Amino acid sequence: DESVVVQDIEIKPRNLRFQCQVYYSAVAEKWFRGLLPSGYAVGDFGADLRSLILSLKYCGNMSEPKIGEFLENFDVQISAGSLSNILTGTATSFEPEYHAVLMAGLSSTPYQQTDDTSARVAGQSWHTHVLCNPFYTWYSTRPGKDRLTVLAMLQNRAQPQFRFNEQTLALLRDEFTIPVKWQARLASWLEERDGDVELEAAALKSLADDWFAGGCQQTRTTIEQAAAIVAYRRQTAVPVIDVLVCDDAGQFKLLTNHLAACWIHAGRHYERLAPVVPGHARALESFVERYWDFYAALQDYRAGPSDARATELRREFDALFATRTGYDALDDRIASTAAKRRELLTVLSHPSVPLHNNASELAARVSARRRDVSLHSRGARGARAMDIFTTLVQTCKKLKLSAYDYFRAQLRKALPATSLAPRIHQAAASG
Repeated sequence: DESVVVQDIEIKPRNLRFQCQVYYSAVAEKWFRGLLPSGYAVGDFGADLRSLILSLKYCGNMSEPKIGEFLENFDVQISAGSLSNILTGTATSFEPEYHAVLMAGLSSTPYQQTDDTSARVAGQSWHTHVLCNPFYTWYSTRPGKDRLTVLAMLQNRAQPQFRFNEQTLALLRDEFTIPVKWQARLASWLEERDGDVELEAAALKSLADDWFAGGCQQTRTTIEQAAAIVAYRRQTAVPVIDVLVCDDAGQFKLLTNHLAACWIHAGRHYERLAPVVPGHARALESFVERYWDFYAALQDYRAGPSDARATELRREFDALFATRTGYDALDDRIASTAAKRRELLTVLSHPSVPLHNNASELAARVSARRRDVSLHSRGARGARAMDIFTTLVQTCKKLKLSAYDYFRAQLRKALPATSLAPRIHQAAASG
């Protein structure tokens, strides 16, 4: 005899009938009904079916009409409206998990990676922002992608908080260099208020409307950004990121103590050069080979960091990017890369930080592929549901958990055993 194992699957509807006691109280003038088992007390569909619908959407990237067509083939009777309500209305019960994933993810590593991609909400251009590390991925879709939007996202708030103190004045003086008259005016205003003022977005808007009366928009925006940066760094409600791995977009600068630039992003600029002269082509080929050799040396350093090797690599960086070839376009590009020395060499002082931003780019691609299927969300409610469930599915994937089993356990109210935040902490502690 021999044993042959063949995998198969069975999909069929399962309708359950519950007998519930019903009592009418004449004193209270109301009906009382017995409770249904956990997971069956919400609407006309059980936890297993709702979990399957969520998985088809956010694991299988199926559109709502295709999910309906799939279920219809197996004699599951569900209307388009009920299907839509499960995909959006169910998100509310997962809000605590969504926030817990962010808090756990931010505290699981000293660095975070971020990127964004375009999104369409009710026909308008929005942006889906991504935060991630090896243990979680978190999504937040918002109307903008400027520095204030990024700060609101990092604070996990709809609008950022703002703080004016000596740090704000120093930032405006040393980094943003606003006009001296505005520096003096802010210093005087702050002195009258004991040197430390914290404001919500609405209060700052009212104050700035009075200060600027519709003019000096650039100065106004700069002051708001500086105050939001200081508020983010001083708040304690959300873990503050020490190192942010990102692309070269301006909105990410000054937010954290350290920025780490992506070597692959920087390397793509060399690929775009198109030399015609053979000598220029050889110079480009030679330099690109040295570029990636140095990248490999940095990867080796991450595996076994030491102060002596870090010093050597800094010298090698300076020598590599002091190269001059006579090919002006290449020399300009080399000089541009050399100007990012601090960001590109962050890994020497923080060896755990990756040398590229591929993780957040791949996370953003998940939203881009979903946009290919569903085009856009009909409203902010749908966009929020998409953020919540995409976050949970992609985090399950990193933790090597079944998203379907996770949804089913959550919808059956088995919360303590299936919450993702403890799993993130556990994964980070083990490696």
